[in-house]
Amino acid sequence: MNLFQKTLAKQNTQRPPVWFMRQAGRYHTHYQGLRKQYGFIDLCKIPEVACEVTMGPIRDFGFDAAILFSDLLFPLEAMGMGLKYEPGPALDWYLKSARDLSKLKGGKARASHMDFQAEALHLIKRELSPEKGLIGFVGGPWTLFCYAVDGSHKGELKDSKAGLTDGRWEGFLEQFEELIVENMCIQARCGIDTLAMMDTCAGDLSASEYARYVIPSLKRILNSFSQYFPKLPVTLYTKGTSFEHWGLFDALPVSALGVDWRTPIDRVLSQLSDRFVIQGNVDPEWLFLEPKTLEARLREVFATVKALPKAQLQGWICGLGHGVLPGTPEDNVRLFLKLQKEIFA
Repeated sequence: MNLFQKTLAKQNTQRPPVWFMRQAGRYHTHYQGLRKQYGFIDLCKIPEVACEVTMGPIRDFGFDAAILFSDLLFPLEAMGMGLKYEPGPALDWYLKSARDLSKLKGGKARASHMDFQAEALHLIKRELSPEKGLIGFVGGPWTLFCYAVDGSHKGELKDSKAGLTDGRWEGFLEQFEELIVENMCIQARCGIDTLAMMDTCAGDLSASEYARYVIPSLKRILNSFSQYFPKLPVTLYTKGTSFEHWGLFDALPVSALGVDWRTPIDRVLSQLSDRFVIQGNVDPEWLFLEPKTLEARLREVFATVKALPKAQLQGWICGLGHGVLPGTPEDNVRLFLKLQKEIFA
């Protein structure tokens, strides 16, 4: 097994692997060059181009895992909501009342709209060194519902929260769950090492709300998926959450937790590494600091983590607490990986 696979299995006694969410993105010169030639949807949907975007940061920075270059919102397009980027995502219509549910098209067969992801993953797998891991991903049901209702994951999401109790949430899930399970299976058949579910809106609900409304859907989705791929680790990333939310995940077939930057990583590892592999969680904003300041902060964090018992380090995937931000200096990305490899060598 490679470094990434060993860590997912908690067998890693070497350096923790590194990958960043959005490691292929607007900050990267390689991506910018391709973006001049292709629209965003083409970057995702033309398999050869998606492969090239995915591989760019692997070649340039030496990350330990590649993550499929795609977008969370394609299942909504498959459900008949349309999708365009102007430059941000926009749907043709939104779930503004329960009456809109009749326009949704769901079910397993609709997942064939994401077959381009499988084609891209096959190409990536062929090009990727065996020493590197491969990550697939989908959006979580609550996050995609927020996009379907509010068109964004920003703001107070008042309409999305209202949709939890006026029939829209249940109606959405009826169309969504079989589709997303099959989307996950499409990617899993391609030999990925983990399937990441990204729930970036999780922290907009209290832990009690999340337990009441979202956990039952996650159970159905993840239990169904695990029947098809019982040995494939699932990573669940939630933004804006902490221990109260994370305690809910013991009931889910989840192997790894992605955590944001709000809780110190040594505390997360100390309290959760006996149950989960942990991915995270440096603040992405740190990568805008002057190099000397960034280096000092990273050295402090890495030293704190390195001092933990070895058992707590075996299941740590080093990275950011969210995606690389546009405008991030590439040299600071290189500095992060250089220091991480030096300190944990």
